[in-house]
Amino acid sequence: MNTFKLIGRVAVTLIFVVAAIYVGRQLWGHYMDEPWTRDARLRADVVGIAPDVSGLVSDVLVKDNQTVKKGDILFRVDRDRFAIALEQADAALASSKAALEQARRENDRQGRLGDAASMQKKEQAQTAEEQAEASLRQATANRELAQLNLDRSEVRATVNGTISNLSLRPGDYVAAGTAKVALIDTDSLRVEGYFEETKLPRIHVGDEVAIHLMGQAEKLTGHVESIAYGIEDRERTSGGLLANITPTFSWVRLAQRVPVRIALDKVPDGTKLIAGLTVTAEVQEKGQPKIASAAD
Repeated sequence: MNTFKLIGRVAVTLIFVVAAIYVGRQLWGHYMDEPWTRDARLRADVVGIAPDVSGLVSDVLVKDNQTVKKGDILFRVDRDRFAIALEQADAALASSKAALEQARRENDRQGRLGDAASMQKKEQAQTAEEQAEASLRQATANRELAQLNLDRSEVRATVNGTISNLSLRPGDYVAAGTAKVALIDTDSLRVEGYFEETKLPRIHVGDEVAIHLMGQAEKLTGHVESIAYGIEDRERTSGGLLANITPTFSWVRLAQRVPVRIALDKVPDGTKLIAGLTVTAEVQEKGQPKIASAAD
């Protein structure tokens, strides 16, 4: 009887040991080999909206966190100075047209005189007409520039997106080329996951990706759009333009993390897509069975 009890205990112990080894092996494979990461972010391009002309802001037509479409007016630079410049350009253009007409009439008159007119007079008339034509082209260009400045006094959205961190107010002075409004390009929303280099062989362009936003229950889907072809070498002293991903710990030799760009395919209604959110991304390899989300 004691022998049967001993055998039973040993069998139960062996079952638990085998189960523990199996579970440990599965967990090791999941965490160390399967292509997923919690180190991912929801990102979007941020467009710095800058005026093309300098002046005082007369109107701000948007509010912070407002959604806008491409072409919507965001703010206006005081238009009076540009309107006056356009009137001056119109007057100069009219004067140049009149001068050209007079030069052409004089040139025609000298031509009709034939031999009665001296060669010097004819050359002077021809030169005066050519100079008048050049002046007219200059006046036309000045008029177009004045009209362009007047049009550009209305600063418009260049992409579809959301205004963020708005501090511009009427009366502020803005300088041409200096960004004053941050516009988040919502059409550029994507996930950028930083995968360990040991997992890259199992990630391919076009692979399906399960996406889970921290704090939100909705599941998103996407696909691998591209994989970065370079990261910063922190052993070099010179700085560079490549992505520089800091390891989680510095006291052990960790695998480098490489950015993988993931395009969003399906976003459930009501999901709040905010650039900068923490994301868990899990790549579904082609030809492999569906895998559960690591965030579950």
